[in-house]
Amino acid sequence: MPKEQIVASLDIGSSKIRTVIALMEEERKMPNIIGVGVSPSTGMRKGNIIDVDETISNISAALEDAERMSGAPIHHVFVGISGNHIESFDSKGVIAISHAGSEIIEDDINRVLEAAQAVSLPSNRRILRIIPKSFSVDDQKGIKNPVGMIGVRLEVDAHIITGQATIVKNLEKAVHQAGVDIDDIVPSSLAVAEAVLSRRQKELGVVVIDVGCGSTSIAVFEEGSTLHAAWLPVGGESVTNDIAIGLRTSIDTAEKIKIEYGTTAPEEVNERETIDLSLISKIDNHKVSKKHMSEIIEARYHEIFVMVKDELRSIGRDGMLPAGAILTGAGAKIPGCLDLARNVLGLPVQIGFPTEVDGVVDKIDDPAYTTAIGLVVWGSRFEGRSYGFGSFDFKKAFSNVKGWFKNLLP
Repeated sequence: MPKEQIVASLDIGSSKIRTVIALMEEERKMPNIIGVGVSPSTGMRKGNIIDVDETISNISAALEDAERMSGAPIHHVFVGISGNHIESFDSKGVIAISHAGSEIIEDDINRVLEAAQAVSLPSNRRILRIIPKSFSVDDQKGIKNPVGMIGVRLEVDAHIITGQATIVKNLEKAVHQAGVDIDDIVPSSLAVAEAVLSRRQKELGVVVIDVGCGSTSIAVFEEGSTLHAAWLPVGGESVTNDIAIGLRTSIDTAEKIKIEYGTTAPEEVNERETIDLSLISKIDNHKVSKKHMSEIIEARYHEIFVMVKDELRSIGRDGMLPAGAILTGAGAKIPGCLDLARNVLGLPVQIGFPTEVDGVVDKIDDPAYTTAIGLVVWGSRFEGRSYGFGSFDFKKAFSNVKGWFKNLLP
């Protein structure tokens, strides 16, 4: 019998909570999806828990849904985290190689990563991820894996992602009280990249834009490594709020007409076309202009892409990513979104779908599932290894780096 392993993910969003269960088999190169669960997320807002009991109940419902479909119980999960409380910055670590022969070994990688994370952080910040971008040995730069090389000085350029400690602790508490343990907490933008990006795209230079309900996350990759990550405080919920205010409707009605009639291309909508809200809602009974609604949607999406462009400009990559932009998340499904992103960003743009998975693909062939799928792909590649969940575990760090290196190789 081939060795099998269950990997499960939990994407706790502001609109939906999604769970994916995957079966990992030695002879298969990609996760085999055997279970999918989804529930409303009524206890979350913009990545923050606002009602612990509601969130626990929602998580339990999503887990039970996935367990029922797969027939396999879930005991531990990889959890995605997002929200504008997450921040990232670059850091450097430098150490001297002093042992016999000056050959770089695993312990040296551990020490240089420890030096990179020795930064002054506010007491309310917690390191979620330390990502080695590249290493330098003496005067030789741009090294991906320095183990076995000879040198006297080892340096690492790393990218550190942090979150607000109390928000992370509340998330952990909710997951644990839902009856499952946490394998790792992974920033959503990194998980999404695992689901939708190829190695070639990461090498050439690409930005992943995940338009969620409460926030939009971006991750920029170049030469196979994470160059930059950021979280923007706007998303699909902002669009819904704009529609409700602009058209004087309830939030529920605004969400329904956004999904059913929404577009970011008002020039394609007839000025006389209207939407009769009485056919959709028991509360609202007036008619609204479809063109006016599309203008409201276009304005907010334009703002989101301008914010993304500003982030790219801040790192010198505005219009300079050969592999372009990959749009994903539930908010990326709205008609006209691709063309608007293309015009604002000045880059080739395409919708990102999960690619490296098998199984019940028809259930997850949706940009809204990219974080949940990315988490199981992450788990299949980096199971049991952590860059910085909780306190930084340097005994595990190098095994994680080896997994990262292996993923970079052609």
